Amino acid sequence: MIAEPRSPLSILIVDDHAIVREGLKRILESTHTAWGVAEADSGFEALELLRTGAFDIAIMDLSMPGMNGLELLRRVRAEFPRLRVLMLSMHAEEQYAMRAFKAGANGYVTKDSATRELAAAVRKVAEGGTYVTASLAERVITQLNGAREPLRHECLSDREIEVLRRLVAGHRPTDIANALHLSVKTVSTHKSRILDRLQLPNLAALIRYGVANGLGMEDALPEPLAHPPAS
Repeated sequence: MIAEPRSPLSILIVDDHAIVREGLKRILESTHTAWGVAEADSGFEALELLRTGAFDIAIMDLSMPGMNGLELLRRVRAEFPRLRVLMLSMHAEEQYAMRAFKAGANGYVTKDSATRELAAAVRKVAEGGTYVTASLAERVITQLNGAREPLRHECLSDREIEVLRRLVAGHRPTDIANALHLSVKTVSTHKSRILDRLQLPNLAALIRYGVANGLGMEDALPEPLAHPPAS
């Protein structure tokens, strides 16, 4: 039996874009004015807040510089196992949702559906349930049932996927190293391993593969969060 969430909920939003955090906060506060919402602009700040405050649920961006959402989720699961976690992502591909759930997420919502689904997702996850964006649900089940052949890049680690996405977007190794808090040598090692695992001859082939499979970085903010509903 699913337990009723405590009211009001205490929610932590973790996203490196201030405009996204503000949009999410306004969506939540316009839905339930008693909900308390705090913000963190990085995984490191989120951990500090979690260690000093009591939260019912954390809404985490999947793609953040430094400590990305999956890394943060694993650290949260180790340190705060009872915290409910809703992942928020630009990616509507089931592979990202699957990675999030395997890492311990309780829900997954895409940013382009946040205006419509965020409040319902928060309630469901806070009550002890699991939530996935409706458009993704069927594809996630299809993958779980093994009804389609796995894609080559699904064998990559989370860090390798992050490096791959940035390479496909045209980021230089130095920029990738700075964004992910890695050395340039480590980024080069990841690149070589990715090429080997995907059986691709060079960076140009890697970029073509990434573009064909929607693996680039999406830097633009989604329309619903750039213009959230008035509270």
